[in-house]
Amino acid sequence: MRPTPPPTPPTRHEPEAPRDLVGIGIGPNNLSLAALAHPLTELDTAFYEQRPTFDWHPGLLLEGTTLQVPFLADLVTLADPASPWTFLNYLKTRERLFPFYFAERFHIHRSEYAAYCRWVSDSLPGLHFGHQVDAVRWNPERDVFEVDFTQLDTDGEAEALGRTYTKNIALGIGTAPHIPEPLRPLVEAPGVPVIHAADYLHHRDRFLTADHITVIGSGQSGAEVFLDLLKNRPTGREKIHWLARTEAFAPMEYSKLGLEHFTPDYTRYFHDLPEPVRDRLVPAQWQLHKGIDADTIAAIHDELYRRTLDGGWPETVLTPGVLVRTAGRIATTKIELHLEHVQQASRSRITTDAVILATGYRERPLGGLLAGLDPYMRRDASDRPRIDDRHRLVLDPSVTGSIYIQNGERHTHGVGAPDLGLTAWRSAGILNSLTDKDPYPLPNRTAFTTFGLTPQPQIPPARQSRMLTPLTD
Repeated sequence: MRPTPPPTPPTRHEPEAPRDLVGIGIGPNNLSLAALAHPLTELDTAFYEQRPTFDWHPGLLLEGTTLQVPFLADLVTLADPASPWTFLNYLKTRERLFPFYFAERFHIHRSEYAAYCRWVSDSLPGLHFGHQVDAVRWNPERDVFEVDFTQLDTDGEAEALGRTYTKNIALGIGTAPHIPEPLRPLVEAPGVPVIHAADYLHHRDRFLTADHITVIGSGQSGAEVFLDLLKNRPTGREKIHWLARTEAFAPMEYSKLGLEHFTPDYTRYFHDLPEPVRDRLVPAQWQLHKGIDADTIAAIHDELYRRTLDGGWPETVLTPGVLVRTAGRIATTKIELHLEHVQQASRSRITTDAVILATGYRERPLGGLLAGLDPYMRRDASDRPRIDDRHRLVLDPSVTGSIYIQNGERHTHGVGAPDLGLTAWRSAGILNSLTDKDPYPLPNRTAFTTFGLTPQPQIPPARQSRMLTPLTD
């Protein structure tokens, strides 16, 4: 009996009316937007995500790791503390408010944040998982965007084709793991033990059995992976190299005034700077978002120190200021890394059995998804999309709809663009812009620091005590 061929996906059909907003991608940013849009019944919204369920950095949910932002930086609280989608309400529905109260945690476990987001995604209507958006176009006859998508089955195979029309789009496709060019062929080769830290937990057991392991990258992820490996390797036979491009394994800037770089005030200031100044600032501010939190640094030092108590030093090498020039396989199981130390102007090489790349993430390119809009898009001197102060792509005036960018605007909005602490504020601003009604009033001032010499919004006057009217007989 011949196998039945797979069914042909049905043809596309048009809905009766365009939606007000379609979100592409369901990560924390668009999930925040969906949660804040939920009570605005006048908005017709839909959100599409290729993955079958909500998933947030599953390969890095190491035991004991925490967010670098307080729990108040959930999906909605900093825009609407009374929302039913707050982290505190999540705890209430799980009957965990009192345990959380007594735990006195300001920074929650990363796995708990992921579980909270899954709770929101499982409860909100209008979220369409297993839907891969293929193309976005502008339809000038109808003054709407066309969004083509493929509905996927449980195996990720095409099940049906669809098209929806919308007046506005929120693009939240997130970032992708960054693989340095010298190591890309090894990562892409099957069976070679070179992975990005984003996949660490999926390969952890196999990597722990490697004779020698190299971790590359000096940020929080690199520190957490190094610490996890260190704790699970025998004393005196750790055999771990930790290499980094930065000049030091440096702490993250976490002073109170330093954190004001993650406020709406600084975001507005940064957006108004000339493009060349913005481009110089972002890499210079690496310790604001690429450093290591002090607790993790202390835990690493404590673990290393503990291994010296019986004499000797742990078999580890921690070297900052190092570039990987080239990399390749030797024999059948070994990997050779050719290194250059920038300050010494010296070169060396090491042989290792496994490599974990904690080399961060890069914004996903928009070119493929938005290829149909290319004639309408305005670009800067570096050929990047221009994004206005309301987080909208700058498009030709003939396009009456808006495309909002979520966590893809670091070049225009600064280091706070991917920070969870600004997620609710940005989502509220998008909805205020869409509805023209300010359903989420936002503060005029959010920082004690005055960035620049231009006038800042005035502090609201202190509330005056009400005068009591004396009673009369």
